[in-house]
Order: sequence, then C-alpha cells, then structure tokens
Amino acid sequence: MSLPPHHASAGRFRNPWPVASGDDALRSRIWRVAFEWVFGRHPPDPSPDELERSEPDPARPRVAEGGDPRITWVGHATSLIQLPGLNLLTDPVWSDRCSPVGLGGPKRFSAPGMELDGLPPIDAVLLSHDHYDHLDKPTVRTLRDRFPDAVWLTPLGYRAWFGSLGVEAVEERDWWQSGMLPGGRFEAVSVPARHWTRRRPGATNLRLWCGWVIRPAEQGAGPRVYFAGDSGYCPAFEEIGRRLGPFDVSLIPIGAYEPRWFMAPWHVSPEEAVQAYLDAGGRGAFVGIHWGTWRLTFEAPLEPPGRARAAWVAAGLPSRDLYIPRHGETIRFA
Repeated sequence: MSLPPHHASAGRFRNPWPVASGDDALRSRIWRVAFEWVFGRHPPDPSPDELERSEPDPARPRVAEGGDPRITWVGHATSLIQLPGLNLLTDPVWSDRCSPVGLGGPKRFSAPGMELDGLPPIDAVLLSHDHYDHLDKPTVRTLRDRFPDAVWLTPLGYRAWFGSLGVEAVEERDWWQSGMLPGGRFEAVSVPARHWTRRRPGATNLRLWCGWVIRPAEQGAGPRVYFAGDSGYCPAFEEIGRRLGPFDVSLIPIGAYEPRWFMAPWHVSPEEAVQAYLDAGGRGAFVGIHWGTWRLTFEAPLEPPGRARAAWVAAGLPSRDLYIPRHGETIRFA
C-alpha cells in the first residue's frame, strides 16, 4: 500500500507539491542565514510603545447561543476563538522568549495581549506544529493545570511529547481528518500546509504540521473558521477552500518572511497571504496574525500590516473584511 504524498519513509513527513522538492536542500543552507543574522544590518526592533494594544473583551464564560463569535489576538499565532458554546486556543505561547532555553532566543517586543489568568474556560487547543514560537512547554503546563478537561488537537506525532508533560487528552489528526470538538456542535479538520517541524537536531519532520478548519457539525448551523498555521504559498489553499469553504473568518500569517530566498517555502509574504485568502474562496473576514511579537526574520517587524493593507486594496477587496488586530484586541463578527 502506497503512502499518502505527504508521508515519507522512516516515519517522516514531507511537502508533497513538486515545487517543494528542494525544501530540504534549502534548509541545509541555514548557515548562510545565521551569518546574515549575526553580521548583517537589519531594521531596529520596535519599542513597546510602537505596538498598539487593546483591552481584551472576551465573552465570559462563553459566547451565548445566538451571540456574535469573537476572536482575541494574544500575539503571533496565539488567538482565543470563541464560537457559541465553545472556547478554542490556537498555538498557545505566553513565554517571554520562544526558544529551547529560557534565557536566550527571541524576546517579546511587548507583553502578550491577554494574561493567562484572564482566559475564560478553554474547551480545546488547536496546535499547528512544534516550532518554539508555536509550542511552548511552560504554557502547556499552565494550561494543563488550569484547564485539565481541555482537549488538545494536534497533527500526527505529538502524543508522546504531550504525555511526557502529563497531558493525556490528545487527539492526533492526519491531513483532512476531522474530529468533533467538545459540546458536539463543531468539528475541527486538519488541513495541509507547506511547512516543516523540528525541536531538536535529527528530528526534522518526524512530526506533521497543519492548519485547521472549524466548521459546524450540521450544515449552516454556525460559522466556519480557517486557521492557516504556518505555510509557504502552495496549491493547498485553493484545495482547502474548494473542499471545506467558504469561510466566515480566515486567520492567516502575514509576518516572518525575509529573506525570501530562504523563507518563501515556509512563510507567506503579506502579498501571498492575501492571495491565499483569495485562493481559499476570497470570502469573509481576513485576520492578519503572526507578526509584531518576536524578531524571527529580517524584515522590519512593523512592516507586515502596511504591505498586507496595500495588497488588499490592490486586489479590490472590501475594507470592511480586513482586520489587522492590535495585541489584545477582541474582534466581534456578526
């Protein structure tokens, strides 16, 4: 029996598109990026007062039946998604640094937009992949203790890692596999992305990566939300829209994209993020995430919103559907 195209030999995973065949060779040139990181000249980090903040306004304890869905952007890929009767977190990271060592690595430009202690009850957590800016041990431990009944939905290969931290309610999904979320009203579908995984040397692509679609279990019984995770531009966006759209809200990364010679296979640029939205159906709200939190790449940290807005206008899309939230901002959707 042949393996699915994103499954490689020896239990590893790969990007299945022909244009992705050189991803591994490109990643082996990380030495060049490291050299440019240390000896190159880059735009300065923003000061905390340059990053606009907003007071979060989540529903407590949950959005009531018939109430408006809400999304609160904590920072980077971490968002609180509130649908009627259901509270979800995406890629939760509250630590000051995203790094395997707490005293080094990228440091937040400003505090998370919402305190961990300020979260309403969490029913489920959606994880896209294992990089340190998306999966954080101290945060997982805190959420485990505060919300012991929460379900953790992950791509393939994460059960043992979470089990080592005492998190047992882990449900792994391959691409296109779905599972019911707590309450039985919504389900989550793991969807393709063009990315990679590794938390230690020698473990490249031993775990899968994905995006997520949240949709009502019954047709038309609630909103559809697309969380893209991390992804380079690829044909997956069009297929996701065709199979699971249209979406009422799409959370798509707009930052961490320079230098393009290295980052293009794994992170969309702001212009590609808008094109990905169009590929996936071009309907509903676009929420730009994954920027302005840590310096992970070479662009000016505050550049992504301006480029995303310009691309949005150039595409002739309605301004009412574009959201670039401030840290902590809660967006309500009718």
